[in-house]
Amino acid sequence: MPGAMPIYLDHQATTPTDPSVIEAMLPWFGRHFGNPHSVDHEWGWQAEEAVERARGQVAALAGAAAADIIFTSGATEANNLALLGLAPALAAAGRRHILASPLEHPSVAACLEMLAGQGFTVEILPIGADGVLDPAAVEQTLQPQTGLVTVIAASHEIGTLQPLGAIAEACAASGAVLHSDAAQAAGAVACPADLATVSAHKIYGPKGIGALVARGAIRDRLRPLLQGGGQERGLRPGTLPVPLVVGFGAAAALAVEVREREQRRLIPLRDRLLHGLAGAHVDFAVNGALDRRLPGNLSLRFAGVDAALLIARIRDRIAVSAGAACAGAERVPSPGLLALGLDAAAALGTIRIGLGRATTAAEIDQAAAILAQAAAELR
Repeated sequence: MPGAMPIYLDHQATTPTDPSVIEAMLPWFGRHFGNPHSVDHEWGWQAEEAVERARGQVAALAGAAAADIIFTSGATEANNLALLGLAPALAAAGRRHILASPLEHPSVAACLEMLAGQGFTVEILPIGADGVLDPAAVEQTLQPQTGLVTVIAASHEIGTLQPLGAIAEACAASGAVLHSDAAQAAGAVACPADLATVSAHKIYGPKGIGALVARGAIRDRLRPLLQGGGQERGLRPGTLPVPLVVGFGAAAALAVEVREREQRRLIPLRDRLLHGLAGAHVDFAVNGALDRRLPGNLSLRFAGVDAALLIARIRDRIAVSAGAACAGAERVPSPGLLALGLDAAAALGTIRIGLGRATTAAEIDQAAAILAQAAAELR
């Protein structure tokens, strides 16, 4: 008989689908099976109405208009559509200079590498040990040829929140488009970027559905990555998965409802874990600013301890990760952690902890004790 599941503290990797979201999706797997693009009968009309209702719910979460929401298969596709879909317009305008933070998701970093091979100049912005960009430095680095600035709203590794409001103002003044991967931040903070990426499975929705928020006239500058029908305003052809779209909408509505309450609950739990480790006299440090980060995130490094060995010792009791779940199994120091000024050993000694809606104080106390003991044994 299998043993008890470990305490789940990896909510930056994914979140469990909320029961109310599952309930909302179920009818669309069965009796409401219509194609939302079938415009000639009731089955299609019902599905289309459900999609548009969900579109409005996602828009409310993102602080956008419903027309701004382009559904995709997830955050990776949305990031690709934003960067690669905008590139032809940037090239035509002679604005081939791109600024990016060093904390970007691999799907953004890969697009930037591709664009660099197509004649774009990609400049990585400097970042301090706190993991937060200085808006003044961004403003000073902008050039007349800068067409795009991409800044992750909340780091998927260290959880730091970027000052997107001030960065958006600087970009608007220079005529540059601001893109932000807001997959981690959508349920926590507003994102004022021209192009923003959101994902359902980061906010207790289903996997396999996300969206690109393309505000106003910026949509007209995008080109589709896929060819086919004219769905999603011609920017993302293909039949929409209605159950997943409905689940995304339900998760977005729930995220708006619980956002402030969850922030007030998670911050004391996060601090409780830190106090538990400190009380056990563990030699550890927090990566990035503690006062500007996702409320449930901690990025911790333990002196003299390799993260892989630590995780191997505790994985049957606590589920945490050594970094981003999408970064692959290759053991190399994270570029984002190195950008903070950490050396390779410190970067490889870092674990990511992500608290969530179901995390309890008792679980936090257990986790602190387990981590403290494991770190002591490894040292």
